[in-house]
Amino acid sequence: MTTFHVMTGAGESFARPVVNRISIADVFDALRLGFEDFREKPSHYVFLCLMYPIAGIFLTMLTSGANLAPMVFPLMSGFVLIGPIAAIGLYEISRRREAGLDTSWKHALDVRHSPALPSIIAVGLLLFGIFTVWLVTAQTIYTNILGEVFPRSTSLFLQQVFGTAEGMQLILWGNLVGLGFALVVLAITVVTFPILLDRDCGAVAAMVASIRATFVNPVPVLLWGLIVAALLVIGTVPLFIGLALVIPILGHATWHLYRKLISREAI
Repeated sequence: MTTFHVMTGAGESFARPVVNRISIADVFDALRLGFEDFREKPSHYVFLCLMYPIAGIFLTMLTSGANLAPMVFPLMSGFVLIGPIAAIGLYEISRRREAGLDTSWKHALDVRHSPALPSIIAVGLLLFGIFTVWLVTAQTIYTNILGEVFPRSTSLFLQQVFGTAEGMQLILWGNLVGLGFALVVLAITVVTFPILLDRDCGAVAAMVASIRATFVNPVPVLLWGLIVAALLVIGTVPLFIGLALVIPILGHATWHLYRKLISREAI
């Protein structure tokens, strides 16, 4: 019964979420509303997001001086795949602000009391699985093109990648395959976690609704994906500190995008 509940939700929440059609203007409006949420209580987000810049700095320091340099880009880009998990607390803050409830930072952890927590964990484990497959795939692409021996230094690695025909081939195939992973994750999670916080409809129903929202609104959702990718890149400069601003704004904006993509009604 527990497994069935994770997959389908409980009670009336089993009803199928209704997908709305939105415009490009709605995407930018969601981003504006996300910034307003961030501006309302900015002190909360340093607490929530400081770990991500620190993790990014640590990751770069860990790999840049060793023969793991070829994995730096796959690891950094892979953060996009698990980013929806990192923003769950921010969705909850936006939900509470929308409902006129207390938005103190402690409520970012209220997800642990959600009846949909098993479903949220299930989707989170799926994303970590996809992240792992991406890392294995990236390493396979590298070894197939440049061989199994990693360069002894970062400078040699960069010279190999940007100074040889094989390196250009690695960049091409790596980015194409990475784009495929990113599109899959975008489709299955663009509104999945906000749905589960808002209604306990089950992991499968939430992901199906997210996929339907993507197919009904391909241009707005793809635009949203491009905005997320661009802002995350900007947030890494300098030294990933910008992520402490970018992540909360995108997290709050995702909640408002969910409100635009999914009707409050169900069928």
